Amino acid sequence: MNLSGQIHPNFCNLLYLNKVDFSHNNFTCPLPVCFGNLLNLRVIDLSHNRFHGGIPDSFMRLKLLTELVLNENPLLGGLLPLWIGNFSANLERVNLGFCSFSGGIPESLLYLKSLKYLDLENNLLSGNLVVFQQPMVILNLASNQFTGTLPCFAASVESLTVLNLSNNSIVGGLPACIASFQALTHLNLSRNHLKYRIYSRIVFSEKLVVLDLSNNDLSGPIPSKIAETTEKLGLVFLDLSHNQFSGEIPLKITELKSLQALFLSHNLLSGEIPSRIGNLTYLQVIDLSHNSLSGTIPFSIVGCFQLYALILNNNNLSGIIQPEFDALDILRILDISNNRFSGAIPLTLAGCKSLEIVDFSSNDLSGSLNDAITKWMNLRYLSLARNKFDGSLPGWLFTFQALETMDLSHNKFSGFIPDINWKSSLLFNIRDVTVKEEPLVEARRVEPRVSVVVSDSNQLSFTYDLSSMFGIDLSNNLLHGEIPRGLFGLAGLEYLNLSGNFLNGQLPGLQKMQSLKAIDLSHNSLSGHIPGNISSLQDLTILNLSYNCFSGYVPEKQGYGRFPGAFAGNPDLCLESLSGICDDGRIPSNQGSYFKEDKMDGPISVGIFFISAFVSFDFGVVILFCSARTRKFILQTKA
Repeated sequence: MNLSGQIHPNFCNLLYLNKVDFSHNNFTCPLPVCFGNLLNLRVIDLSHNRFHGGIPDSFMRLKLLTELVLNENPLLGGLLPLWIGNFSANLERVNLGFCSFSGGIPESLLYLKSLKYLDLENNLLSGNLVVFQQPMVILNLASNQFTGTLPCFAASVESLTVLNLSNNSIVGGLPACIASFQALTHLNLSRNHLKYRIYSRIVFSEKLVVLDLSNNDLSGPIPSKIAETTEKLGLVFLDLSHNQFSGEIPLKITELKSLQALFLSHNLLSGEIPSRIGNLTYLQVIDLSHNSLSGTIPFSIVGCFQLYALILNNNNLSGIIQPEFDALDILRILDISNNRFSGAIPLTLAGCKSLEIVDFSSNDLSGSLNDAITKWMNLRYLSLARNKFDGSLPGWLFTFQALETMDLSHNKFSGFIPDINWKSSLLFNIRDVTVKEEPLVEARRVEPRVSVVVSDSNQLSFTYDLSSMFGIDLSNNLLHGEIPRGLFGLAGLEYLNLSGNFLNGQLPGLQKMQSLKAIDLSHNSLSGHIPGNISSLQDLTILNLSYNCFSGYVPEKQGYGRFPGAFAGNPDLCLESLSGICDDGRIPSNQGSYFKEDKMDGPISVGIFFISAFVSFDFGVVILFCSARTRKFILQTKA
């Protein structure tokens, strides 16, 4: 339904109603006071609306109520009523999540014997964590402002299945009693201020499915055994990332055979990746990034044939990319950047045909680009930056229909940029051109945010958010020749970096690049006039055409003043300044520093002579480097 407005008062004349369900509508009124007259009500579900105000005191008359569900009403708030835990001896379920309630938890809720399910997630509640005196089944207090240490919830040792206290300000260590819950399946204590080590006697039962201790300050070694496991039961999701754990990854982690997601990133872990990791045949996500792991990627990892994401960036891993990795044919994310891998991309990697994000940047990989990459037809992000790749750029490199970001910078690619049919080959052409308010981000380094959800059937749902700009970076290579004109007709392109090459020719108009936010063509040998339509690109934030061989006159009215230094190092280019005087854009003017006398003697004239000689030499070097052939000869000879 899509009901809106207010609930009609005549509805409250239905005195024999035992259930009211107006969830998932668009009501924009206070909670009806007259609901207190419906004395036979057992269930109230007004979730997912836009009710505002507080909970009316008239609800105290609903003595038979078993469920009060008001979640997802962002404007519903105020203090929780003191009577909320003693008006109905039958109340089993209270869900007030994602509202705006503040203050503490009323004491009456702590002693309500019938209460089994309490969800107060994402409110403004505060105070020390309190101990519930009844056997709870689900307790969700996540995303509030609770403080204090972690209580044992002794009354719920046999009944509690879900405990979510994430995103609060809980301090102290993990008490040993936290592992005593006999029915616990989900434990989430992430995003708090927990400290100290996890003691070896804390071993969770085999019924625990989800364990999330991420984003705390836990330290010391990861316990050799963190949970019991059987052939049919055991952890599905383990997240210990963003802590201060040190030492090696315990071998017993490879005995958690039900594990589907393993997050150990952003710690201080060292040593090698366990050789038996291939025993975890249900694994879908492995994230060991941002540690100090060394050695190679174990060959046994091909046993994790259900892997969607293998994220190992920012470690000290080395060796070659194993040809046998082609067995991971449903792999979608492969990130081994910022390590010390060497050798070529093996041809057999064509078997990883499901790849969408590939980041091999900042390694010692070499060789030319082979046809294995052509099989990654779903590719969205490709970074081979800061390696030792060489050879020419193949034309097929720009034919991926879903490609959003390509970074091949800081390599030794040579030859021409392929002149292909850009209009039919790139997603950059068919994107909707919309003005975005998001800030300009560094295009070269993008880490996808992987998230997983464990369903009621203990199955993992995998998603990721790329959050990258649409662009191409071929900077700091050995490319030469003219830039293909089709490249400047990509309406969806947000950044283009071709700087630090030996490109020549003239710069065409950029009026079709309406999404462009950053363009860097500096340190090339481009010539001709500056197109007058560049400054009309509304989203353009960064423009760098410095150190080329542009010439001609650029009127001040074209608006290039918002890009300071964009034309430096173009000796034949005349920029009209605010005063109407021609500025060559190379040396910033120093207003007020000038000589009034036409003739000068003594030490000053000698100083001016040396300055003049230095500037003349500078002019000569700049003009000399405007020749692509000369620049290439000098630089290659030096190398």
